[in-house]
Amino acid sequence: MSVVSMTGFARVEGQTGANRWAWEIKTVNGKSLDVRFRLPPGFEALEASARAALGAAFARGSCQIGLSLKRDAVAPVVRINQAVLDAIVSAMAEASHKVDAAAPRLDGLFAIKGVLEVEEQEEDEAGRAALQEVLLEGFARAVAQCAEMRRREGQALARVLLGRIDEIEALTREADTNPARQPAAVRERLAAQIAALLDASSSLDPDRLHQEAILMAAKADIREELDRLHAHVAAARDLLAKGGPVGRRLDFLAQEFNREVNTLCSKANDVSLTATGLSLKAVVEQFREQVQNIE
Repeated sequence: MSVVSMTGFARVEGQTGANRWAWEIKTVNGKSLDVRFRLPPGFEALEASARAALGAAFARGSCQIGLSLKRDAVAPVVRINQAVLDAIVSAMAEASHKVDAAAPRLDGLFAIKGVLEVEEQEEDEAGRAALQEVLLEGFARAVAQCAEMRRREGQALARVLLGRIDEIEALTREADTNPARQPAAVRERLAAQIAALLDASSSLDPDRLHQEAILMAAKADIREELDRLHAHVAAARDLLAKGGPVGRRLDFLAQEFNREVNTLCSKANDVSLTATGLSLKAVVEQFREQVQNIE
């Protein structure tokens, strides 16, 4: 299973009879699966099935779903109201005995209100059900397209994240092998500090200074932070290899990376080690930013 991004887009269009429709899906990063629909009036019943399809395909992300539906013009049905026409013809026949007038023309009769009835063709229940079935099928295709885009985007992000992990590992090794961490360098630095203090004041207790020096050396030791960084690097690689919805766990690892690097920087007792720690901090921040897009 590959890593999946939360960024995706899909648009699927179609036509069924006189109805032209288009589904559009947009997804971006989010803490959970947040879905919002924009459906035409009368098609709210589609939401339940569409929401279930999204839940089966996506684990996280903010999703905007839109359906546009247009109905092409359909020729209306024209009917003659026979009862009204018969009544008018009968009335005219009766009036013709009293009034000398020309016989009525057909266009004149049709112009009389009520003789012609014009009805717009509307979909029956079966037609509407068939349309909804087609719409749900189209939505399934849109979800599949969006999922494929998220998968491709996730593969690209995984490559970027692996590169950041390699950088973190390299910088961690650099910190581990920094000359300032060698016992001889630590002893020399502490000895110089103690000598400076003794020169400044002869009342200082050498034994007490020795104890303080041991404490200073212990506080400056970053072995524990380096070991944790190596462990986090291995855990991040395992998660990316496993794939699936691992974004939250990678985000947690990014926080742990940041915690260890901050501690390393605070313990650094040499300019070169501090520089390495700051470089680590920059790469960890880049890692964290990219992780925000992982499902």
